[in-house]
Amino acid sequence: MSGLDRPLTPLRYLERSASVYPHKDAVVDGSRRFTYEELAAQVTRTAHALRASGVDAGDRVIYLAANSAEMVMAHFAVPLAGAVLVATNTRLAGPEIGYIAEHSGACLILADAEIAERHHDILAATGVELVVLPGIDGSDVAQDGATTWSQFLARGTDEPIPWTVDDETRTITLNYTSGTTGRPKGVMYSHRGAYLNSLGECITQGFDRSTRYLWTLPLFHCNGWCCAWAVVAAGGTQVCLRAVRGDDLWRLVHEERIDHLCGAPTVLSIMADADEAAPLTTPLTVVTAGAPPSPTIIERLQRLNTEVVHVYGLTETYGPYSVCEWQDDWADLPPAEVAVKLSRQGVGMVTAEEMRVVQTEDSDELVDVPSDGVTVGEIVMAGNGVMKGYYRDDAATAEAFRGGWFHSGDLGVRHPDGYVQLVDRAKDVVISGGENISTVEVEQAILRHEAVAEVAVIGIPDERWGERPMAYVVVRPGATVTGEELIAHTKSLLASYKVPKAVDITEDLPKTATGKIRKHELKAAAWEGRDSKIQG
Repeated sequence: MSGLDRPLTPLRYLERSASVYPHKDAVVDGSRRFTYEELAAQVTRTAHALRASGVDAGDRVIYLAANSAEMVMAHFAVPLAGAVLVATNTRLAGPEIGYIAEHSGACLILADAEIAERHHDILAATGVELVVLPGIDGSDVAQDGATTWSQFLARGTDEPIPWTVDDETRTITLNYTSGTTGRPKGVMYSHRGAYLNSLGECITQGFDRSTRYLWTLPLFHCNGWCCAWAVVAAGGTQVCLRAVRGDDLWRLVHEERIDHLCGAPTVLSIMADADEAAPLTTPLTVVTAGAPPSPTIIERLQRLNTEVVHVYGLTETYGPYSVCEWQDDWADLPPAEVAVKLSRQGVGMVTAEEMRVVQTEDSDELVDVPSDGVTVGEIVMAGNGVMKGYYRDDAATAEAFRGGWFHSGDLGVRHPDGYVQLVDRAKDVVISGGENISTVEVEQAILRHEAVAEVAVIGIPDERWGERPMAYVVVRPGATVTGEELIAHTKSLLASYKVPKAVDITEDLPKTATGKIRKHELKAAAWEGRDSKIQG
C-alpha cells in the first residue's frame, strides 16, 4: 500500500474523534453517557467479543434493537471485527425476521430483551447464538438459552485493533428493504460509500463539533441515513430516543439542547402536534424524507424556529441522495410559496452524482426529459451514493442498474431550475410513516387465506401516515370472509405497519385484456383531485 493509497472507511471517524475529543460526550442513552474515549474502548471490546464468538471476516451479524448506545456502537464494532452489520427493522413480524436471518446467513444475533422474548421461537429456530442487549437502565438479563451482554463482553479484550480495512469496496452493512417481488432484498453498502455518504450528511445537515443530534430516525433504517458515522465524524453528540413520543421528544430537545434530528413527515407531525410544542430560543434543524413534507407542516415547524431540510433517497442509496437546496431569492417569496419550493426533492447532494429524470426508449438507452416541470420520467442515480448491489440476487441487481444507472422506481419531473420533484411511483411500493411496504408482499400474504381468489393492494392517502395500504379482494365462489378477518390473517404474517387498515370486498377487479389487474385505475380513483400520487 503506497502513501497515497488508503482505503476509505468510516471506522477512521471514531479513531479521530476519540483522539481529538476523548472526554467529550459521544453518546447519551437514558442515564448512561459515553465519552469518545469510552465509546472507542467499548467498540474495541465488542469487536473482540464478536471475534471470540466465532464471527469471521465477511460474516453477517444481526442487530434487532431500538435506538440505543449499543446500536450506535454496532456501526463501528461489527465492521471493526471485519464483519457485516445487518441492522434489522424491529417492527417486523417473526416470519420476516426468520427470512432475513436465513437469507443473510447470519452467524450471530444481538437483540433487545423485549424483542428477544417476543420472537423467542423464531430466533431459537435460526440455530445461531442470541445475545440480549442491555436495557436503557443498564439492566442485563436474558431468558433461558440466550447470552447476557456482560457474558458476551467478557469474551472480549481491550487490545487495540487497527481502525482500517484492506479493501474499501468490502461490504460494511446489509440492509433489507421491501421489494416489488414480495421478498425483502439485501442492499449492500461498502466502506467507501458509507464514508462518503457520511461526509455528505455532515455538509447537508450542517454537523460540526457542537452538534447535538437526537435519534428520532430508526438506526436500523439505512443505518440511520449514515448519521451514526456522520455525527462521530463531526465530533458531535448523539442522544438516543428509543420510542418517538411528542413529550419525550420535546423533553430531550430541551434537556439535551438538541439542534438536529431526522425523520419521516410523521415525526414532524408528532413534533408539531405535541402539547409541549413551542417556539425554540435556539434554532433546530429537522431533516425529513420518505415522502414530500406537506407545505402546511413546513410552515408550522418554521413558526417553532425549526428549519426543515427536505432530502430524498432510498435504501439503495444509503438513505438521502438529494437535497432541496435553499436559494437566497426564496426569502422574498410568501411563506406558502416557500413551503411548496421546499417540498421538492431537489438536486444531488455534494457527494452524489447528478439526479436524472429519464425516459427509456426501445433499448436501455436513457433519455433525459426536458426541464419543463411537466414531462414525467423515472428518477435514476449513480456513483458512490448507490449500493453495491442486492445480496445473493444478481438478476435483481442487473435489472436495477439498466443502462448503468440505478432505477429508483419513482416518477418525477425536472423543473426549469434543475430541481426534481416526485409525482408518482412506478414500483408497487407504499411509503407509510417512512416505512417501505411492498404491495406485492401484502398481496401474497392475503392470498394465503383460503377464501381469497384475487387481491390488489395500492397506497391511498392518509393524513397521519402520508400513505397507507388498501386492499381490494375478490372472494372465491361459495366462500365467505370479512375484511376484519383478512386483516387479522395478514397481521399474523406481516409487520403491523404493512397490514391494510381497510379491505374492500368486491365482485371483480379492473383488468387488461390479458387479465392483468389495472392497479392504476384503483389508484386514480383513490387519489382523485390530487396533483401528486405521493403524499407526506
